[in-house]
Amino acid sequence: MSLRSVCVFCGASPGASPVYREAAEALGQHLAERGIRLIYGGGAVGLMGVVADAALNAGGEVIGIIPQSLERAEIGHRNLTCLEVVDGMHTRKARMAELSDAFIALPGGLGTLEELFEVWTWGQLGYHAKPLGLLEVNGFYSKLGDFLDHLVAERFVRPQHREMLQIAGNPQNLLDALSEWRPSAAPKWVDRAPV
Repeated sequence: MSLRSVCVFCGASPGASPVYREAAEALGQHLAERGIRLIYGGGAVGLMGVVADAALNAGGEVIGIIPQSLERAEIGHRNLTCLEVVDGMHTRKARMAELSDAFIALPGGLGTLEELFEVWTWGQLGYHAKPLGLLEVNGFYSKLGDFLDHLVAERFVRPQHREMLQIAGNPQNLLDALSEWRPSAAPKWVDRAPV
């Protein structure tokens, strides 16, 4: 699959460790070096600002999508290739998904997880056939991976849907995995038999 645009979900905070900032910088730089346009939430703060600045500094194209309420709070990035101001969070997520060929989650908080799980659910339901991945930084997502395996073991998630989520410890390997990913035709439902 050819990746022209990748949506990155990440924290509006820089996190507790400098390794998160370094990972965001590396991802932004790799996207630009590969000629892949960055689509993200449009913020200038935290890891959001870091990944955008890194892509811009490496000559990349960066499109930010931000709700009007957050833009008014003066956290919108002013130096992007394009900053689209939309009417709310639902419109923001739909627009980011529309513009993107794949999705990556860097470390982040509740919003990052919510965005990741929403696009993953859309893929599971067949609303899109776009790859998604986690950039694993300093074991940040290791416990989440264990929980996702638990969901499979308890028959709430099909193994094929668990495998939709690519995980790698560096941007180059993750982008390669997303480029090579092929969608599963498995239906969402694990089984239809009554319990």
